[in-house]
Amino acid sequence: MEFLVQLLIAAVEMGTPLLLATLGGVISERAGVINLGMEGLMLVGALTAFVVMLHTGSPILAVALAAIAGGLVTMLHGLVCLMLRANQIASGLALTLFGTGLSGLFGSSLVGKTFNPIEDIPIPFLHKIPLIGEAFFNQDILVYFSYFCAVLTWWVLFRTRLGLNIRSMGEAPEVCDSLGLSVLAYRFWSLVVGGGLIGIGGAYFSIAMNPYWVDFITAGRGWIAVALVIFALWHPLKAMAGAYLFGLALALELRLQTLGLNVSPYILKMMPYFLTILVLTVVTIKNARRDIKVMPAALGQVFFRGLKN
Repeated sequence: MEFLVQLLIAAVEMGTPLLLATLGGVISERAGVINLGMEGLMLVGALTAFVVMLHTGSPILAVALAAIAGGLVTMLHGLVCLMLRANQIASGLALTLFGTGLSGLFGSSLVGKTFNPIEDIPIPFLHKIPLIGEAFFNQDILVYFSYFCAVLTWWVLFRTRLGLNIRSMGEAPEVCDSLGLSVLAYRFWSLVVGGGLIGIGGAYFSIAMNPYWVDFITAGRGWIAVALVIFALWHPLKAMAGAYLFGLALALELRLQTLGLNVSPYILKMMPYFLTILVLTVVTIKNARRDIKVMPAALGQVFFRGLKN
């Protein structure tokens, strides 16, 4: 039982940055913009939060500035894709390379420095629930913030007029334009807000999970988040299940190594990424057989008034 509890705790911790990044991807892609720069944005957020935490000791300021940094860097993606009408996939990949290079350049002098991570805050009564209490209700403030973000994102996207407008931008931008809505504005700011959440996801690595700086601290988790957006069918609440499932795979990788099982560590490191490929394949085949189309119809399509796709 103790092993299972510790595994679930680790799964939630590992899944939290994935959840925040996936929510950011869901928001931007619901508006019709592909963002493959999640890995770079998470690294920018991690670097920003680490530097701020190191000099101020304030986790709130660290998270806030990580979100701002993520949003500002995402503006480059918005400028290139939405204003200059460049290829969104190429721009996203360039964003990842930019973030990786930026974190490597400024992070090299931070290697070896550390500080106290943010503390866990048990929620009265709830943290005593058998099995799940310790895993979900005895965590740090960023984990609870991720719960709030998932519910808030769902509510905004599916229960408000603002969310309806955002989703419409990803489905029929021409119709939105004919109704007097600014497609570029909605897409741009959806992308920026999503970038801010991705930046916070990166901040979790450096101020909660690993309060010391190492190169490539996110270890490719941004790519898993890209896949999770599709796995979650562009739905915020399904993103929670997906993030914790992949968090469980990552946690299991570490736990199996500590148990001393005679399994190659390279195979264990492959598990989360193999699961990514497997899940995407199953979801794609399942939707194709049922003729289910959940991807935003105008995702990745350039819109400019008077321009025909």
